[in-house]
Amino acid sequence: MYQSIKVVLDPKGVLTITLNRPEVRNAFNETMIEELSKVFSGEVQETKVRTVVLRGEGPVFCAGGDLEWMKKSVQLDYENNLKDTRKLSQMFAILNECPKPVIGVAHGAAIGGGVGLVSICDIVLASPETQFSLSEVRLGIVPACIGPFVISKIGASQARRFFMSAERFSADQAKAIGLIHEVVPDLSLRLNQLLENILQCSPNAMSVAKRLILDLSWPERRSQFPDCLEYVSKTLADLRVSPEGQEGVLAFLEKRKPKWLS
Repeated sequence: MYQSIKVVLDPKGVLTITLNRPEVRNAFNETMIEELSKVFSGEVQETKVRTVVLRGEGPVFCAGGDLEWMKKSVQLDYENNLKDTRKLSQMFAILNECPKPVIGVAHGAAIGGGVGLVSICDIVLASPETQFSLSEVRLGIVPACIGPFVISKIGASQARRFFMSAERFSADQAKAIGLIHEVVPDLSLRLNQLLENILQCSPNAMSVAKRLILDLSWPERRSQFPDCLEYVSKTLADLRVSPEGQEGVLAFLEKRKPKWLS
């Protein structure tokens, strides 16, 4: 069904999306952009999907832009380059807006667009040897399409440093600046622990929690809610009268498991 990614849904509702171009270190091309957009717009949205795991096949998570794809861009005029870059920007926006928890599992390296993928994940695990870089300026370009998501994750100060220095940095540095959350030697073990915890949580509440964070942290979205206190008050009131909200509270009070765990 897909050429550049593998998509597997397990019985618990964990959808694992694996970048599957190991021969080019899982670098982006137009096919991968289209397929990631498609799966996050389609299968990920299904009720049976509880959470998403994003990882890479082979020795590297994602090495950024594919050389052949980049070579094509040199031959395109401005209008066609703009169409191409809009598709890339829109893909990251679709991934960022995913209503399900997205866990990123980074190993080997995350370069350029790979850092963009890390930035849209809600939780990111990385192995100790993983290297990161925003190396675009070495090629005479900039990390523009991933910019809003990277800056939202690490802040303007760190973005100014790494956008312009293009230096490689370690998993420990990535954790220190907030790009990733944990550096762990056994990714599978820690991933399973996280999934076990997430699957205990209300699907609707997690979706609302994610929307709340995006609404309050992204400037263009935050401007839609000039009365922040009223917005958050309505959000909680809505959840309190929702089926899952009432079921969760009652289950807690009655010392039983909520129905979404049955």
